[in-house]
Amino acid sequence: MRVSVFGLGYVGCVSAACLASMGHEVIGVDVNQVKVDLVNEGKAPVVEERIGELIAEVVRTGALRATHDVREAIADSEVSLICVGTPSEPNGSLCTTYLERVTEEIGAALAERGGRHTVVFRSTMLPGTCLNLLVPILEKNVGGTAGVDVGVAVNPEFLREGTSVRDFFDPPKTVIGELDAASGDVVAALYEGCPARCSGCRSRSPRRSSTRTTPSTASRSASRTSWARCARRSGWTRTR
Repeated sequence: MRVSVFGLGYVGCVSAACLASMGHEVIGVDVNQVKVDLVNEGKAPVVEERIGELIAEVVRTGALRATHDVREAIADSEVSLICVGTPSEPNGSLCTTYLERVTEEIGAALAERGGRHTVVFRSTMLPGTCLNLLVPILEKNVGGTAGVDVGVAVNPEFLREGTSVRDFFDPPKTVIGELDAASGDVVAALYEGCPARCSGCRSRSPRRSSTRTTPSTASRSASRTSWARCARRSGWTRTR
């Protein structure tokens, strides 16, 4: 599968390298030219166990490359993983500025490209952020309907800094929140061969809010570990 990964921090970098090692064609995307250059030289922009040799190998074989050009990445991929940062605000909430910006840029690029493409949000965020904030931004810029003209899914990461490569290949679980069945199937196909049980849920209503189940000041760790439980309470119901 042809995959673009937006954000080359530890989650994006590890996801890109590991997916490339599994046989996918991967393009890493970052606004930081230093990170882009490092990846294209076969060097890791983050410090992680095994990531250096993994990136060197997949770049050498041509399975991974990097760019700062959003349009190039979208044109050369069929699914995009969004792994940009969501840093904590002073009040404990998560900043979604980078998520909003990259969603807007991807939507504009998709409007020019045409054809079905699946956008997968992997960044840390609270339940409700995708449906209530990001999907409307994507639809506005694509000029179409999520779940029909463009696929949308959420695939929260369970990677620990320092052991993220090992966690990617042997995660405690793989959770997929899908807006439509086709989107969920695309995400599931990315992980074929990984040993973890794959569970997912589909939204009953693309516009139904799920923020009512989660305090706005919920911690980063809570948003990661309780995502599936909160989502099911809020209308994401199907178990794969």
